[in-house]
Amino acid sequence: MGGDYTTPRRRAVFLDRDGTINVDTNFLIRPEDLQFIPGAQEAIAKLNQAGFLVVVVTNQSGIARGYFSMEDVHKLHSYIQNELTLFGATIDSFYICPHHPKYKGEQEEECSCRKGKPGMLLQAAEELNIDLIQSVMIGDKRSDLEAGMVVGCQCYLVKTGYGEKYLDFASENNIPISVDLLNAVEELLGC
Repeated sequence: MGGDYTTPRRRAVFLDRDGTINVDTNFLIRPEDLQFIPGAQEAIAKLNQAGFLVVVVTNQSGIARGYFSMEDVHKLHSYIQNELTLFGATIDSFYICPHHPKYKGEQEEECSCRKGKPGMLLQAAEELNIDLIQSVMIGDKRSDLEAGMVVGCQCYLVKTGYGEKYLDFASENNIPISVDLLNAVEELLGC
């Protein structure tokens, strides 16, 4: 027997973490170093209220480099969730790529989850019943946009984090450019 084809697939907004939701402090791991980009919590709450799944997809090569563990990243994400509740916001799921091509360790082949590859988005789509064509990817790097583009998501570049470096790439690919996450979400929702 096949899967349940009666359940409608859901729309999601995939968010990069560092540089999009929070200030990119270069290998953020300590909760006390977390600084939300102004308006990010409100943006996530607006997405929740609009019925989107909110899914963070984040490259965390600090794991491959031995700077911190996957457990450390999960603890930070729990802290982020707790902070978001103060704004009536929640992230539905976090997907983490722990790999880096220069620090392979036991991993012999290049991974398929490190953005600009779409592995994390594809995994989320399968596990959370997401319609990728009806979904959105928001990030501050070319790799975020590439991961979204390859699976057919609408994409937005934010100017926070490293976004200013990728304005030409966004323009060449007709990707809207937003000041920050809140601006991107307001454009997406038409408010």
